[in-house]
Amino acid sequence: MPPANMDLTTLRTAMLEGGVAIRSKTRLQPIGGQGDKVFPPTFGDLVRVKLADGSEHATRYAVETRRIDGEDTLCVLLDSVASQANRLEEALQRAWDAGRVRFPMVRVDFTGETDDDPTLDLSTIGGDGFLTSLEAPHRLADALIRDSTLDGTRFRASGPGREFTEASPHNATAVYRLSPNALTFGMWDSTGPKGGQGAKFQRALVSEIVGVRVALGRKTASRIDPAGIELNAGPIYAASEEGEEWTTDEAMAEMKGGKPVKFSRKAKDTEAGRPSSINHGNIKPSIDSEAGGVTLDYAEQVTTLSFPVLNRLYFPRSVDGKALSGGAKDAAEASARVALAALALAAIAFQREEGFDLRSRCAFVPEGPLALEVIGRDGSVSGPYSLSGDAAATLLADAAGAAEAAGMGWSAEPLDLRPAPMLVELIRRSRRVAAKEDADEDAS
Repeated sequence: MPPANMDLTTLRTAMLEGGVAIRSKTRLQPIGGQGDKVFPPTFGDLVRVKLADGSEHATRYAVETRRIDGEDTLCVLLDSVASQANRLEEALQRAWDAGRVRFPMVRVDFTGETDDDPTLDLSTIGGDGFLTSLEAPHRLADALIRDSTLDGTRFRASGPGREFTEASPHNATAVYRLSPNALTFGMWDSTGPKGGQGAKFQRALVSEIVGVRVALGRKTASRIDPAGIELNAGPIYAASEEGEEWTTDEAMAEMKGGKPVKFSRKAKDTEAGRPSSINHGNIKPSIDSEAGGVTLDYAEQVTTLSFPVLNRLYFPRSVDGKALSGGAKDAAEASARVALAALALAAIAFQREEGFDLRSRCAFVPEGPLALEVIGRDGSVSGPYSLSGDAAATLLADAAGAAEAAGMGWSAEPLDLRPAPMLVELIRRSRRVAAKEDADEDAS
């Protein structure tokens, strides 16, 4: 018998009648099959791992021992909570762009910030000229939104901005009305007028992907140049002629201190002037054991949606500013929390549609369909429930409709801001600095 669908009735019952969370645990295998090597994200610090034979292995992966099925098991982080949140919000953004769902967001509109210099033209920033509160690193509290204007007034000084600044978990209507993803994925309003005293909203949706029972590997690198260009075929000089990067002719080279400048793309390059600096020649065979990939029994994505976190959000006013009390307040808060839960579930379903290609040579396929479980206050588990992308869109629309009937309706249109002139100038100045640094490195 196929699993039941997670619809609005099921979700409301889970949240209002004894549930504490919705959970999804998905086993994944590399797209090349079990035993295929995958490459986790690397970090700057070296970690020394004691292997079963007593030897140590130094690695730049986030490895740790976890207790699984009663055994200490070596695991590796494949996608962190923060990275998963970004992917989930990106999936929501793409669904919003495709017209599959509608919910509030704040956007910074750069489409009018054109320039003859393509490096200073901001009209296509973010791809379409808009940066949204789903894309900004700190969501609604991001400095990009803070430093933008609404009808010529700095956002934080505008009516919606002031309401957001005064928002808190005990008075969350402004955030719910402007950008509800900030309540689902969490936010700290540390960049506003209150600084570190700004409101904190805990994550309700948490997801992570971990590789289980891993073996650390080694990666090799080499290349044979088919043209047979030798290491000592240079020197290669930075070209003085406009439009050219390099030259082998000393007479055509840039001069510095009376000497020709050897070509390099790096500030400090021990191979400056060699064919390798312009990507020619052989690459000497090498072995990397610090970030050489891993094999694993399986990867697992664990995603949880916490009802207690949502239940700690209070809405003393409706979205149109009316004070709520008694039964009307209870109904409004319950419907708002269900709508936020539906938004989280939509993110899960849309991300599942997009797959698990995390980075180069780190792609997975699930061992089965998405299965959602409802966890009760007594630890009982009900389900599984299925949820396709289309069903998630319907669930979100139904939840938003029920919330609207209780005074907590969502606007289908985004709140569009314009970047303040000083923000535009800061971005352009940053691009000029980056271009100059690149040019200086090329000339050094």
